[in-house]
Amino acid sequence: MSNSSKGGNLGFASVWSLTVGGMVGGGIYTALGVVVAVAMQWSWLSFAIAGVIAITSAYSYVKLANKFEESGGAFEYLRDINLNGVAGSLSWLLVIGYVLTIALYAFAFGHYVTFAFNAGPWLTRVLAIGIVALMIFLNLMGAGKLAIVEIIIVWANLIALLILAIYGLTQWDSLQLMAGAEPKSAWSAPIGAAAIFVSYEGFQLLTYEYDEIKDPKKKLFPAVISGVAFVILIYIIVALGAVILAGALTTIDEKQVALAVAAKEGLGKPGFIMIIIAAGLATSAAINSTLFSTAKLTARVAEDGEMPSFFDHKNSNDVPDRSVIVIGILAALLAILGSLSTLVEAASLIFLFTFLSVNYIAVKKLNKNRWIPITGMIVGGIVLIILTARLAIINPLSLALLAGLGAIIIFGRPAILAKINNSKNNEKK
Repeated sequence: MSNSSKGGNLGFASVWSLTVGGMVGGGIYTALGVVVAVAMQWSWLSFAIAGVIAITSAYSYVKLANKFEESGGAFEYLRDINLNGVAGSLSWLLVIGYVLTIALYAFAFGHYVTFAFNAGPWLTRVLAIGIVALMIFLNLMGAGKLAIVEIIIVWANLIALLILAIYGLTQWDSLQLMAGAEPKSAWSAPIGAAAIFVSYEGFQLLTYEYDEIKDPKKKLFPAVISGVAFVILIYIIVALGAVILAGALTTIDEKQVALAVAAKEGLGKPGFIMIIIAAGLATSAAINSTLFSTAKLTARVAEDGEMPSFFDHKNSNDVPDRSVIVIGILAALLAILGSLSTLVEAASLIFLFTFLSVNYIAVKKLNKNRWIPITGMIVGGIVLIILTARLAIINPLSLALLAGLGAIIIFGRPAILAKINNSKNNEKK
């Protein structure tokens, strides 16, 4: 447990900006078209429903972080309630989720930049690999967490999205929310919500940086909760404004670059350039910060023997270099091999499961306002069932792969770690 009440150098403004940036960094650029395809004119409600789960989970995260006073997120919370094996299993799942998220951001970066130059799919793959390789290099050099740079990018990104969304709302035409496609019933909203938790997961990264926050007892809660609430509002107005500008069918058909198309339709070439730049900066910053935090988490878990000690190695810059390299390579491969919908929904399933786990811990450990995490568990449980059923119907292979990975992690992880440790002990002898 941390014995410092003052913490590090990140003040309220920095924590707020990094919370917002971690969430808006890449998710909205890739998830909007996927959600519109499912929920159509109710897409805004999908983001609102997912937002309820996100903000209740954020409440649980920050309350638990302040209770235990340590970095590490869900891994540490489970350890603190003597569920070490569960903590180890969940940490492996989280790392997979973050790898999928980095892949998604790289996928988005490649598609938006390629769209700007009207180039072929080969450039998309080159750019996806190139941006991950660049972020691996920066992390290995010790420049993985540049808070000031990230904050500048966050605000540039927010301004661009607000301009697009607000202009779209001024052109209000509800028919555009269904243009060219079949209208959906309101019951499609929770189905759409199930696919977008990858757009809401970024606030978790702040719990891995608890020791870097100045006076976290006072600043973490208001900064994170207000940041999450702001992101929910941004997502709702973007889901309305951008689709009004582009039309529903175009948003679905061009889902890889939906916001760029909306900007081009509504704001012309200047708006198009604005969104392309914002998307490029936001996704690259999100890759960088997610890679940095995931590598730190992996090394932390390896320190406690819940992952192979291979990942605990650090270079001369005190960076967990092996973790950075392995995570980056896996993400780059997924970015060039996976489809948008598969990456979005697979990552969303993992993060939704994590949200449910943290809300459960909050119900067990917190003394006040338990109705908040209970609400998150109820709504999240319903959406988890919906997402699992949806994947079983439209993408059973992805669900089977995730289920297989889950089974290996839960049942095979102890045996894998034991075998590795035995091998090392034999080498020492």
